[in-house]
Amino acid sequence: MAAPLPPSVPHTIRRPALKGGQARPPALGTQPVKAIAPPRGLQAGPQAGLDKRDWIAGLQKGLSIIETFDYANPRLTAAQVGTRTGLARTVARRHLLTLAHLGYVASDGKLFWLTPGVLRLGQSYIESARLPRIAQPFLQRITAGTSETAFLSVLDGGDIVYLARNGSNMYMNTGYVVGARVQAQVTASGLLLLALSEPPWREQWLATHPLKPYTSHTVTSLEELRSQMAQIARQHWCLSEQQLELGMRGIAVPVVDLRGDLVGALNITMPMGTESADNALRRVLPVLQETARSMRNLI
Repeated sequence: MAAPLPPSVPHTIRRPALKGGQARPPALGTQPVKAIAPPRGLQAGPQAGLDKRDWIAGLQKGLSIIETFDYANPRLTAAQVGTRTGLARTVARRHLLTLAHLGYVASDGKLFWLTPGVLRLGQSYIESARLPRIAQPFLQRITAGTSETAFLSVLDGGDIVYLARNGSNMYMNTGYVVGARVQAQVTASGLLLLALSEPPWREQWLATHPLKPYTSHTVTSLEELRSQMAQIARQHWCLSEQQLELGMRGIAVPVVDLRGDLVGALNITMPMGTESADNALRRVLPVLQETARSMRNLI
């Protein structure tokens, strides 16, 4: 039996001490999981690996303008867009007018805002990407075996993005939908993927992403978060409780391809209720791990 963890490691990621001589949940597999390389979304400019002659600055500017709109800034003037993207006002205005002509932006002559046409970009990915299509029947298997809602997610920049799901909406808030983005460290799948990422990129992420508190249980200490990640990297699964939403628990395992490259995470999100963390792990972790092993042959 493994030695007990030091007191500094929170219970939410501690390997459960199972009672009655029951075996611990099995590891994901005998093959080591390769660390995640820095997501391409963080690499800006031709100096990040793209030959300068192949770099199209106008495309980058147009996409950066789309991404500058958010919950706090749903409507912006051309000057505000320019300030947020580092573009001159006239350049920002020309890009906005082009995007409006293409149906991605609307305007009243002063303010600009995104239209539902932007969703075509994400829908094109969902319909064309192999991973969500491959995952769907496996998510159904998880739901059938656990009666819980299952998700496939990936790390994109500093966020976790849900690519596929299966299960009831009964306990899910509006954040748990396909395409939703959540800061990585407050979800089981995000914390798992951060823990298994390459150390230099992980340290860059920690240095550039403030640990925003979502609940009274959210970890906001870098030292505590590093301790969590170290334990998760050793055990290759993650349990997270009440980090994003009170009363909710997440359990995640990595998804790897035939080469051993980490491509995403399978996770279950469920209400905690009266079920202990140890019992929840005994009930759902083996199902997640077996499903991840089965997926590997198809990725």
